[in-house]
Amino acid sequence: MGTVLTPGFSRSVDIPTAQAVAEAADLPLVILLVDPTLAEAVAAARETGASVVQLHGREDPDTVSRLRASGPWTVWKAAPVRDEADALSALDRYGDAADGLLFDGWHEKLPGGTGTRFPWRSLAGIRDRFAPEQRFVAAGGLNPGNVAEAVSLLRPHVVDASSGVERRVGVKDPAKVHGFVRAARANGGGS
Repeated sequence: MGTVLTPGFSRSVDIPTAQAVAEAADLPLVILLVDPTLAEAVAAARETGASVVQLHGREDPDTVSRLRASGPWTVWKAAPVRDEADALSALDRYGDAADGLLFDGWHEKLPGGTGTRFPWRSLAGIRDRFAPEQRFVAAGGLNPGNVAEAVSLLRPHVVDASSGVERRVGVKDPAKVHGFVRAARANGGGS
């Protein structure tokens, strides 16, 4: 279950709301942050009890690595991807710093949540470039109608959806969420 903690985005929530969501869902919490300081990221992860800290800004590898070493959480670094060169650059830059890389569709002005796909077909073998212990997270434009194709082509460890399972911005549609999970699992996507 993910929550956006950085203020100013259409899906942003505060820490008490993130805690309430995690408690109500009884699922591990992913917190999404954009360009936090190390101290801000550590504080947010501690206060929310986050399982995963997902970074969507211009965080450098040193900050990512230091955040990873600061607590029991996992750190995923998001990378906007236009082509294979972007994906390989992200792997080179963050491969040793992050527990996982989240490939998202590239957008000129926003760090994510735009419903924009990255080029799945041209990155069909990218998972083989990840270290064995590193997670590959596919995001960007995923919905119940296309997640099976993404899972089949990319073989990601995790799929991430937001706008593709919403009734309206910030409000998830239970039927779309269930459809998304069913489609992802039916095409080789485990649990």
